[in-house]
Amino acid sequence: MAFCIWVTGLPGSGKSTISRELREELGKNGTGVEILRLDELRKILTPKPEYTQKERDIVYRTLTATAAALTKNRINVIIDATANRREYRDLAREHIKNFAEIYIECPLEVCIERESGRKDDLVTKNLYKKALEGGDIVGELPGINAPYEAPGDAEVIIPSDKISPKEASLEIKGFLGKRGWI
Repeated sequence: MAFCIWVTGLPGSGKSTISRELREELGKNGTGVEILRLDELRKILTPKPEYTQKERDIVYRTLTATAAALTKNRINVIIDATANRREYRDLAREHIKNFAEIYIECPLEVCIERESGRKDDLVTKNLYKKALEGGDIVGELPGINAPYEAPGDAEVIIPSDKISPKEASLEIKGFLGKRGWI
């Protein structure tokens, strides 16, 4: 039976780094996993993202539907996406049998610092700076001018400002093992 974990947290909290580290760690045991990155999906669904509530509803529902289809076909999934509203993650929990939330907890100041050093690959660099200065970011940014609803019932909480991505991946792997999912 396949599993799906949603790695959630503010932009810059370390979601992608931890997700990649976890995929590598799971691969050592022969456990394959597909990472669904919101940034990659957004390039296809909304090539000129506006970050509106309507747009977020569409992309997060698409992530959930994709993850549900993959897990039904015995493909393990890591969703790497902020999902600023609990309802997005709750929808996945409702539709995916072996589902867990992994909350990457990180102070906003650390997220801002990390995000400013991001390489321009899938998302715009300096999102926080642009949002704080009223720059050319369209829509709302979780943590600044849009709320981020932290999970109230996350199965695992990772303080990414206190532990390394490797330590985080081992903690998540341990959780998956205790659940019998790997």
